[in-house]
Amino acid sequence: MPDPDRQLQTIYAAGFELQTFERFPRAIGVQRGNCIALLQAAQDGLHLIGEPGWRMGETMGVLVELDGRKVFQAKSELVEATPERLEELRQFRQQLAELLAARS
Repeated sequence: MPDPDRQLQTIYAAGFELQTFERFPRAIGVQRGNCIALLQAAQDGLHLIGEPGWRMGETMGVLVELDGRKVFQAKSELVEATPERLEELRQFRQQLAELLAARS
């Protein structure tokens, strides 16, 4: 079974920043560029909480469709989900999934 501490070391070594949040005491944030995800430790290793999103100040914007266009939304704040941002998020999600699936 993957050890959460080793997984975090691997994620950090791959260039992700690690951070904690008062609002989510059981979660650890992993960020690279403008993409961010929340992880939680379980008996079988780290797991994503929800879906990765876009860092918007101190919050995480989730990808939604609004009026026929894709945007990242955090409360009333919106950031356009441009093709470049969507590609950055896709790469972030893919690499994080690979790191979480790897056996340490």
